[in-house]
Amino acid sequence: MSPGANELGGATSPYLRQHADNPVHWRQWTPEALAEAARRDVPILLSIGYAACHWCHVMAHESFEDDDVAAAMNADFVCIKVDREERPDLDAVYMNATVALTGQGGWPMTCFLTPDGRPFFCGTYYPKPNFLQLLAAVAQTWRERRGEVEDASDRIAGELRSMAGGLPGGGPPVRPELCDAAVAAVLQDEDTVRGGFGAAPKFPPSALLEALLRHHERTGSAHALATAERTATAMARGGIYDQLAGGFARYSVDDSWVVPHFEKMLYDNALLLRFYAHWARRTGDPLAHRIAGETARFLVDDLGADRMFTSSLDADADGVEGLTYAWTPTQLRDVLGEDDGRWAATLFAVTATGTFEHGTSVLQLPVDPDDHARYERVRTALLAARSHRPQPGRDDKVVTAWNGLAITALAEAAVALERPELLGAATECARAVVGLHLVDGRLRRASLGGRVGESAAILEDHAALATGLLTLHQATGDNRWLHTGLALVDVALAHFADPQRDGHWFDTADDAEALVLRPADPFDGATPSGASLIAEALQLAAHLAPAARAGRYAAAADATLATAALILDRAPRSGGHWLAVAEAAVRGPIQIAVACDPARSELLRAARALAPGGAIVVGGAAGSSELLLDRDRVDGADAAYVCRGRVCDLPVTTSRELAAALGVPV
Repeated sequence: MSPGANELGGATSPYLRQHADNPVHWRQWTPEALAEAARRDVPILLSIGYAACHWCHVMAHESFEDDDVAAAMNADFVCIKVDREERPDLDAVYMNATVALTGQGGWPMTCFLTPDGRPFFCGTYYPKPNFLQLLAAVAQTWRERRGEVEDASDRIAGELRSMAGGLPGGGPPVRPELCDAAVAAVLQDEDTVRGGFGAAPKFPPSALLEALLRHHERTGSAHALATAERTATAMARGGIYDQLAGGFARYSVDDSWVVPHFEKMLYDNALLLRFYAHWARRTGDPLAHRIAGETARFLVDDLGADRMFTSSLDADADGVEGLTYAWTPTQLRDVLGEDDGRWAATLFAVTATGTFEHGTSVLQLPVDPDDHARYERVRTALLAARSHRPQPGRDDKVVTAWNGLAITALAEAAVALERPELLGAATECARAVVGLHLVDGRLRRASLGGRVGESAAILEDHAALATGLLTLHQATGDNRWLHTGLALVDVALAHFADPQRDGHWFDTADDAEALVLRPADPFDGATPSGASLIAEALQLAAHLAPAARAGRYAAAADATLATAALILDRAPRSGGHWLAVAEAAVRGPIQIAVACDPARSELLRAARALAPGGAIVVGGAAGSSELLLDRDRVDGADAAYVCRGRVCDLPVTTSRELAAALGVPV
């Protein structure tokens, strides 16, 4: 492609393709693009965003579609556009730089770099007039004060490298007492009135809720359970949850879960499905059961494509945020008639003044309706009417890690909700992702329309997919998922583990593209960190793998979890998934092996229903898996063998005995 042309039309990222018609001469991040900057002796203007980002669209419309702005960008810079979801390694490096230089981060991210990738100025969103001034100032500084730019970029790169050392050692051991203290600290931060933690904006604390539920199962803590249920109920009844079609938005802009930032992400909904399914299985709560079922339907019907799951639904429709979802009382009456319209306005908290913008309201469901048949009729009619409104765009990119999260969630929801079709969806997704994204033994990050991208997978991809496949193996007994899952763990150990420090991990492989620094972020955020995800995968592998390999996985799991002790001790809200893995670890983790015919065994069904979060459950004939070696039925009856770590109970043959062995009331 000739220099000066926009190169994004053939990208495997829908976000990049959205910019293919810009007058900006966008490049993708390639060695050739960096070489062009060196040849022209101009800085790189790096713009990072993602398809569902509202302010990314705003900046695109204001600046990147503007001929004057594009002319200034093209004249003085090599312009590179990056999808943060496709290249999280680049996003991590330059987000660290943006936060270090400005004190805050976010998207769109706008960074100016030397031709070799060192940042010297970073920011986020700029309105057109400010952006034009910034472009002129940076270009002038590059031409006239190059020495200052080089000094600044050297200093920033050095500071970034010093920040990339990961966690120091010396944390307390991962024992029940550490988990208890971490949970106690988390509970002190709860918003007991509105649910959740901290002030607005509020993000769904998915992994933290799962950790609290696991803590309740281990300790019987009513406080932990009540906290999880309070937050989960507030979210499920609030505007952050789509009361008509199911599925959660990315976050709430207020502290009461009323007004969402309307984008819907695969990763949020997969993580929340796992928690709500676990909550439903453990307590039988009807709200948990309904939300889990509707969220699973949202994943399969609204994000499913070619047996895999796409990345997100946009926040905007026709350039207006929330256009698809918000209602006025008049609009309800127009669709439903006077009586049902007034009833629906009361039920869904749609007011004359509105809870959103321009007198519109986002639907909530503060209480369940008394008339369920009327509710279903009204909801069906509103959803049908909504389908004729402008619809949000969908980012059809398939991300390996997020599909791994979805496989795990769907497999666990299939058990919790007794819906075998969800296990079928998880299995089909696994087949498709492994078949497309595993290329010559190495995993790729993403694909689009059946074409796999060039970007290498990172640690979270290997770990999340490995956990998904090992979970699928437990649910199906199919050894192909065991073998592939263990192979991914082996690749992670070979290419992502820090050879200098046991238990520490890099987010990029040792043979990946060399950047200004090699990212290694152990803190959980909107998604679990790669390090906490690989801790879970190793924990499973240590008990599912053949004995000759299991010891290596167990040692790596222990070392990895030990690195999280400092997070759990000092910043437990930044370690939700770490805490969930730790809660499983301090119980053993629990393993339940049922000698049986898996297709007919009521004892195996009971084991899956009764098992605490993080437990490992397998079923089959004697010798069919590592946990069933030398274990058979007892006097012709199916038998369950319960172990905690390396210590095992006597086998039991009834559901009641199994519940007693697990300490679960029946």
